[in-house]
This record gives sequence, structure tokens and C-alpha cells, in this order.
Amino acid sequence: MATRFYSCSLIPARPTSGSVLNKYSLLPNLRISITRRYATLVSSSSSSFTLRASVSSAATSTAVDGTISSTKPSKSLPFRVGHGFDLHRLEPGYPLIIGGIDIPHDRGCEAHSDGDVLLHCVVDAILGALGLPDIGQIFPDSDPKWKGAPSSVFIKEAVRLMHEAGYEIGNLDATLILQRPKLSPQKGVIKANLSELLGADPSVINLKAKTHEKVDSLGENRSIAAHTVVLLMRK
Repeated sequence: MATRFYSCSLIPARPTSGSVLNKYSLLPNLRISITRRYATLVSSSSSSFTLRASVSSAATSTAVDGTISSTKPSKSLPFRVGHGFDLHRLEPGYPLIIGGIDIPHDRGCEAHSDGDVLLHCVVDAILGALGLPDIGQIFPDSDPKWKGAPSSVFIKEAVRLMHEAGYEIGNLDATLILQRPKLSPQKGVIKANLSELLGADPSVINLKAKTHEKVDSLGENRSIAAHTVVLLMRK
């Protein structure tokens, strides 16, 4: 059987005024023209493909007595990712509540509500994934109504908004940063309570705790912080 060989030569594309072009093209008479409004792929056969990037309008929300009503984004996504962060100062005379669990310690979080750094962080992650305002806008510390309020109230509102938008928890990964106390004995009960508050299976909730190697306020037992990443999946 005879063997045939094919070759392909690089043919310069003719420049077009006002466009950004590749110097060479692997296809005859093929050029890419990029304009401000759209990108169009043009070939010599006069066939064309138009690539358009559309940005859905941001979800709008209105806070009424700590409750948010949101409109769904015009573009439905199969999943959404959110990140949350929170930090509180530790002071004597306050309870240390993490994930809704009272942790024995000689100091606790100074905050307007109960100062639960983990739940605040999780709320912000969920709200961020939904494209909604952060926890400080929904439950402002200037409102006496939230003075000493349990953070489970905030979690329940975030979960309500999540379900209203048509999503559920895919998985959640949280990291607590504090020098003391050691959380190993309480990690199991914190994770179980967080799973219950979120209405999620414990297998999709991950909780880690780290020290800050005695560096800055976190390492000197003067503050506590948390990071959370959450994946929301469409139901």
C-alpha cells in the first residue's frame, strides 16, 4: 500500500485595521479578529462563529429585620464556591463558643453576638457563594437586637437562603486558628453540631484546627480566627 504524506505550511494572515491578529495561522486565509464587543472566527468559506461572554446580573437583596429576600441570578450555575473569614479578640470574662459548643477556656470572644468565629465564618462562606451581602450587613452589630444572639440564628438564615436559591451543601472545609486551647477533644462534637445546623451529612464537613506558632495576636492567645471554603451544588 502506497504511503501518502501531507504537509501543512504556515500562511501569514493579512492584518486588519483595528484588530489584534496572530502572526501566523495553520489554516489558509484564517484570521481572528477581536473587537471590544465580541470575538468572531472568520474563514474563507464565509462561515462564522461568534463567541459572546454574558455576565448575569447580580442577585439583589433587601434586609428587613435581619431577613433577606433574594432574587435568583439569571444564569443558573451547577455549583457555586464561597470563602469565609472571621477573627475575634479573646478577652477574660467571655464564653468561648465554637461551632455552637461551649469550649472550656479562661477567655472568650469579645463580640456583639455570641462571637462564634466558626459559625460566622461558615455563614459568610455560604452568603459569598450565593453572591449575597456579608454577615455584617445582614446582622449589623449596631442593631441591639443581635446583642448576645446565638450564631445558630445566622446559620439558619444562611441555610434558608441557600435552599431558596436551589442549592445544597456539596462539601465544606473549615480551618480554626488559635493557640489555646487544644480542640482535639471537642472536634468531633463541633463537627456533629455544625453538620446538624447545616442539614448536611457529616461526611461532607471537614474541620481542622491549627496553632499560629506563637506569632502575633493569634499565637499569643489574644485572638481566634477561622477560614471556610464551601461548595454549593444545585439540587
